[in-house]
Amino acid sequence: MNHRKLHAGETAGTYRITDTVTEAELLSIAKAFARRRLARGRKITQPALAFEYLQILLQDHEHDLFGAIFLDSQHRVISFEELFRGTIDSTSV
Repeated sequence: MNHRKLHAGETAGTYRITDTVTEAELLSIAKAFARRRLARGRKITQPALAFEYLQILLQDHEHDLFGAIFLDSQHRVISFEELFRGTIDSTSV
């Protein structure tokens, strides 16, 4: 994670915030983590995790989106693709 106000903690998976952080910065950090979790080769072990990562990434879209996460046989991410974009209330697939 490369954010100037966020530094790795002593325990793996923990971080220290070194300065005041705005809500926009927190959302940016969360999106960076979600993109990292959906990076090629990362394993998705539970559907709820995929939902969580996608919810963070897609929450700001003002239109419908149809996408797909492509996984290999060991549930590792090959890629996440946005396939179709729609209007505010529908997407043609």
